[in-house]
Amino acid sequence: MLYETIGIVRPNGLKEVKEIVLTAGQMILRQGGVIRDIANWGVFHLPRTVSLNQTRYTRGHYFVMRYDSGIRTHQDVIKTLRVDPRVIRSGGVKLGDGKLETLSKFGAVQWKHME
Repeated sequence: MLYETIGIVRPNGLKEVKEIVLTAGQMILRQGGVIRDIANWGVFHLPRTVSLNQTRYTRGHYFVMRYDSGIRTHQDVIKTLRVDPRVIRSGGVKLGDGKLETLSKFGAVQWKHME
């Protein structure tokens, strides 16, 4: 199945985002998945202030990963992101119904910059 995972990392630099994406990516590849796309959206204001580990965040560094894997791998990726203290929020969804015709309709991840 094709999955899309969005993560919001504390805005302390690109190095943390790369480490988190590398960890998730290695987990996907080790369990037989295929990474389709990784997009770095950059730092944006959060919709509302988030308190995490006694710190208040108003901005976050967003990234998106699209990958093919089994449901178990997807659940492991989400669980790993949720327990990482550098990740403010994360979530994932299944895209399409698993049929090739449907999956071909999903293009690259698009994002319009709002200033």
